Amino acid sequence: MIKKLIALVYILTVVINAASIDEVRKGIDNILSNLPSGTRAGIIVFNPLTQDTIYALNHMQSMIPASNTKLFTTVTALSLMSGDYLLSTKLYTDDTDLSDGVINGNLYLKGFGNSLFTTEDIEKMVDSLRQIGITRITGSVFGDDTYFDDIYTRDDWIKDEKANVTLPPVSAIVLDRNRTVVRKKKRGRYRNYLVNIENPPLTAAKKLKEILEENSINVEGSAGSGVVPAGTNLIISSQIELRELISAINKHSDNFLAECLFKTIGAFFSGEQGNSFYATQAILTFIKDNGIYSDGTAIVDGSGISRFDQVTTGAVAGLLERIYFDINGFDDFYNSLSIAGVDGTLGERMIGTSAQNNFRGKTGTLNGVSSVSGYLTTDSGDDLIVSIIFEFEKGRWNTYRDIQDDIIVLLAGLNEENPDELIHRGPDSESK
Repeated sequence: MIKKLIALVYILTVVINAASIDEVRKGIDNILSNLPSGTRAGIIVFNPLTQDTIYALNHMQSMIPASNTKLFTTVTALSLMSGDYLLSTKLYTDDTDLSDGVINGNLYLKGFGNSLFTTEDIEKMVDSLRQIGITRITGSVFGDDTYFDDIYTRDDWIKDEKANVTLPPVSAIVLDRNRTVVRKKKRGRYRNYLVNIENPPLTAAKKLKEILEENSINVEGSAGSGVVPAGTNLIISSQIELRELISAINKHSDNFLAECLFKTIGAFFSGEQGNSFYATQAILTFIKDNGIYSDGTAIVDGSGISRFDQVTTGAVAGLLERIYFDINGFDDFYNSLSIAGVDGTLGERMIGTSAQNNFRGKTGTLNGVSSVSGYLTTDSGDDLIVSIIFEFEKGRWNTYRDIQDDIIVLLAGLNEENPDELIHRGPDSESK
């Protein structure tokens, strides 16, 4: 009798689950009926723990991911290097004895992918030199960015690239995001403008020399770009943890930081100078080694600005599944994602719905492309992986973002104990 009751409960549970998923699928179909004609859609929703696919549409079709490319960049970086990996900017000298207060030789400032390095960080370095009694430098000050190659623009490393987004130079040594303020006269008034610098190592060396002299440390030589010689001594290191950089990249979809991390991956993976070729090989190798669906996948940059990036929503979901089961890396990755209705690029979306604070994801936007992928916790406490990409010729981004949000909100309401609740969520809901 007990066995029969258990069997009955099991059957009822299966029926309830099936009904819930069936209602969700119908609801998603209804929402997608609002897509403008000609829209290409790739969608997959599945439960990583049960391996149940809730919904799939064209999930093996290759599409432009836009900034969902950053998911591949950041997951690969975390898996290769771990969240506590340090990205540094280091100060060296060829003088072996600083006890006399004089650096008899040169100073070298070398970047190792610390793309958040600022003028304030240089000031802290100079203050440290003052604290150990340095008052004079007999040589020169050099900036060294040879940890990466000197191909600073994406248009130069991507064949036939014609991106409409211009980034500052992508270099191993970065100062203030490789931008500077210039004062220009326009319409009879002087205004300050942020402009991209042209020579990152030289700019950093000049700023270091300027701040040294402002702090009464005399530099007898000049400022220039150069390579740290073998046998030099490390004096000071300014560093950030990889998890901090990844959070800045994913929450705010920061293209410049993503491209700098892209080349850092290449340097770490190859053990040689960081460049786009090694970075691409690192990501594709990661995809292959972890059994992630790779047909139709092409990664040419770290940010997703390029329209030559191609992935399937199935590949994105596979990537998210891989890091979901990574005990060491998942928390850092999950915490880097934007939270619906709370922060980042999802901060103004899904407010006041059951998806608010329950969906963490990465958005993507290019002309004619809108994507969103991430993790959703449903009302019943299940975790779902969601990936949606739209390519379109008609309508505005908001139209497609609203449809994405409606789908995610519908999924958030998935409640195995009350399948009828799903009927009240559909394309006519006010949750945008």
